[in-house]
This record gives sequence, C-alpha cells and structure tokens, in this order.
Amino acid sequence: MIPAKFDYVRADSIEQAIQLLQESDGEGKLIAGGHSLLPLMKFRLTEPGTLIDISRISELKGVHKDGDRVVVGAMTTHREAATDPVIKEHIPILAEAARQVGDIQIRNRGTVGGNIAHADPAADLPAAAIVLDAELTIQGEEGEETMSLDSFIIGPLITMMPENSIVTSISFAIPPSHTKSAYLKYFHPASGYPVVGVAAVAGTDSNGKIDYVRVGITGAGDMVFRAEAVEEALMGQVPSESVIDSAAGLAVENADMGSDLFALEEYREQLCKIYTARALKSVLL
Repeated sequence: MIPAKFDYVRADSIEQAIQLLQESDGEGKLIAGGHSLLPLMKFRLTEPGTLIDISRISELKGVHKDGDRVVVGAMTTHREAATDPVIKEHIPILAEAARQVGDIQIRNRGTVGGNIAHADPAADLPAAAIVLDAELTIQGEEGEETMSLDSFIIGPLITMMPENSIVTSISFAIPPSHTKSAYLKYFHPASGYPVVGVAAVAGTDSNGKIDYVRVGITGAGDMVFRAEAVEEALMGQVPSESVIDSAAGLAVENADMGSDLFALEEYREQLCKIYTARALKSVLL
C-alpha cells in the first residue's frame, strides 16, 4: 500500500500544467483531489514519475450559467457542487448525486472534473452527467476542444483524453423547466460506491403524457450508459406504476453487466430494473 517513488510539482496555471505534462515525457499525472489517483498509486496499478498538482489553479474553479447550459469548473469539489445555488436551481440532479459521493472528506476534496474524467465505472456523477448531455472542455497542446461524455469515455478507466491535456470544465444541459429529477443508488456499505446507481429526469406535457425522459445507469457495467430502451418505451405514455414497471424491465437492454464478489451479473440486472422504476416513479408519480 505504498506508492512507488515520484516527483511532485505544483502548477500555477493551465498553460504551466500542460507544459509540465509535456516535459514529463508521458510520466506525469495531474492530481487535484487525489481520491481517484492515489488509491491506484498505493496498489501500484499506476506509477507516475511526476505528480502535477493543479488544485490551486483558480481558472479551473467556479460555476456559471451559459445560455441553456451550466458550466462547472473541473476543480469544483463535490461539496461545492452539492450546495451551489446555480446547480441546485437548474440541474439539481447533479447536486443530488454529488451529495451521495463517498463520505464528507471525499466530498470536501474530490472534484467534479476528476470524478468524471477518471471514467470509473462505479462513480456517481457520470450517471447525472450522461442524462444532462455533459460536454467536457479540454485544453491541450493544440488548443481547446469540446467532447461529449459518451464520446469521451470508451471503457473502464479509459478515455479519449488527448496527450498532455487537461479537462478545464464540464457543461451540462439544463432540462426543460417542467421536469423533475432523481438519483438513487444501491451502494457498497464500506466505500459508498454504487453497485447500481440510476439518474432519471422526466416530465409530462399539458395532456399528462411523458414528453421528456432521460435515464442514466452507473456501477452496473464497464461504463455509464443511457437506458434508451426505457426512454423510448415511456415517451408519449401517461405515467402509471404499471407503465413504468414495464419500461423499467428494459433497463439493461443491450447492456453488459459486471460481476464481482459483491454482486453477480443477474443481481445487477435486477437492481437496474428496480432502481430505474423507483427513480422514475419518484419524478413522474
């Protein structure tokens, strides 16, 4: 449980962080809250030659509304996301998910950018991010680019992050004002990680029919995914317990479930259906 030897340096700006990554010749790793990287280092699953501390770069912090999206600085902590008035007003599901991350120490130090960019298949925030059509702003050697979350994450702990680049912010689409949202999870009692976590955003039109629905599931497989079959089954329907239960039965359609000592594949499948139904009922009934 002791990391391999490494050097440490603090970056004072985004440009300096990129420069330090370049100078590390592929041996550098960015560290902010450290709650994703340090456990991997302790198990020696990763052995960076240099840790580049970006925790004091002010450009990476802050939350603001930009048109129909909310932009969250990558260094925004979980606690800040859970309590920020802009997030609570416009994308409350992100605040709800942030409140459920780990314990108080993790929420005080862990960051929104780190949680999402790490691509941990059992992280909480990606479920909320995927239903909010999250987009990551990435700055690197060639300048700045924007990448959607579903394009960015390609596997467990595997992303399309360009070399020598840094996630500077994540923007989230603001759902229609008539919708409600919920994030529910069944979690590991020791770590708080979701065995299955379900984020749902949904609403009905003036005729009582579902006209907007998004369902995201984390913890169940190799990476977060949208339960699109559930969404398609619900669109245009008048919500009822039977309608929601029937649609929730499609939660794992075309999805690959994970299996470990805590939960077998079949158990996770059942949890996905149950928690999808609970989340949807909480916002539609």
